[in-house]
Amino acid sequence: MYDLAAVVLVPLFAGTLCWSPIGRRYAAPVTVLAAAFILIFAVRVASASALGERIDAMDGWLTCDGLGALILVLVALVGFSAAIFSWGYLGHHSARRQRVYYVLFNLFMMSMLTVPVMANVALMWIAVELTTLLSAFLVGYEDTPEALEAAWKYVILTTLGAVLALLGFLILYWGSQLAGYVPFTWMSLVQVAPQMPPALLLPAFLFVLVGFGTKVGLVPLHTWLPDAHSQAPAPICALLSGVETTTVLYVILRLFPIVGQAPGLDARPWFVGFGLLSVAIASLLLITVRDFKRLFAYSTVEHMGIILLAAGLGGAEAHLAATYQLTAHAIAKSFCFLAAGVVVMATRTQDMNSIRGLSRSSPLAALAIVGGAFVIAGAPPFAVFVAEFGILKAGLTQGQYLVMGLLALFIVIAFCAIMFHMTRMAFGAPEQTERRHRIPRLCRVALAVAAIPLVVIGLYVPSRLHDLLIIAASAMG
Repeated sequence: MYDLAAVVLVPLFAGTLCWSPIGRRYAAPVTVLAAAFILIFAVRVASASALGERIDAMDGWLTCDGLGALILVLVALVGFSAAIFSWGYLGHHSARRQRVYYVLFNLFMMSMLTVPVMANVALMWIAVELTTLLSAFLVGYEDTPEALEAAWKYVILTTLGAVLALLGFLILYWGSQLAGYVPFTWMSLVQVAPQMPPALLLPAFLFVLVGFGTKVGLVPLHTWLPDAHSQAPAPICALLSGVETTTVLYVILRLFPIVGQAPGLDARPWFVGFGLLSVAIASLLLITVRDFKRLFAYSTVEHMGIILLAAGLGGAEAHLAATYQLTAHAIAKSFCFLAAGVVVMATRTQDMNSIRGLSRSSPLAALAIVGGAFVIAGAPPFAVFVAEFGILKAGLTQGQYLVMGLLALFIVIAFCAIMFHMTRMAFGAPEQTERRHRIPRLCRVALAVAAIPLVVIGLYVPSRLHDLLIIAASAMG
């Protein structure tokens, strides 16, 4: 299917155009146009996947089922709004710096889009590492000492995790050979898992879980994430937090049915344990944080833990709630970081203690940041609330009363912490009159584009999307 190949090739072509002489003047519109085409192609792939079809392209090198299609459309959707926001956000930068930014932006998009569609697991690992290498330059884009330090920390920690993940995949490959050589794809590994030696499959699973858990931001491997998210440009934060972490989490979720097929092995306690620990630590860190971009970064750690925990519960209901939470997080967190970018432009600071009375000095920034806080904290009727309610319901149905009780407690703590900080910024009494700064028109447009899916799936889930979520949940076993 040419749509699947186009999703990967369009950002590569756009990056090449941005690097060419055309990019000296038209890098921003080329990137936005490419992002629009990527979204169209991704929606077409997702629509076909929602009917239960497996899409193949490039002689089988690319393949996509329901779970991969869900990740694909989320990356495309967030990438589209981030591209529009970037056009307005970087307007004051030189043409040369903007050109470099858009080349990296398009290549970063290509690497994320490649992960869920790469048929060969080893090549998928390479695609994951490309996301790190390409995004590291964007994390350090502002070229300040803090940004460069955050970029180096991001590269070093996630690369160490990648080495562990690579060791896990090598052991997994060894196990597949002992069980009877098969193509090194996710489908083949699920089929051959019952014949794999458990003594190889378990360490392989743990190496990948810990290794890629570093890149996802699971506790205690999360320390790079708040630094990178506080220093990267706002549209890059939207990509990093909204979909890059989700893309790598997709790889971990693919392991769940493989381990589930092996006799005597159970991935559920590991998923639940790492997930609950991440939610607990993140919710407590949300109380003491002082930088609102770091606040949203800790919220990402919390949500990654919730999704992993939901997958670990097992069962169709919990897995459906996990895919819904994954979708809700991607679109909500990307909106939150775009809103954070608006606040930075309006106030010239990220320190929450320095911002009061935002509703008077910049009503748009106040509306965006408080609206984002309501959405990501899990207030009804938004999608995050619906997803978390579904996870709690599934866990209680299974008799997981202690785990669900702790999860509910930490979710409430996170909700209160986020709303406390954001409402103080918006409605607190300012110590002095705040200077009003202009928000670029394209940034306003990007906020509106990012807000549309928040409202839609919070109030109504289209039937085709619901079908896709069910098929994506079934891919987890």
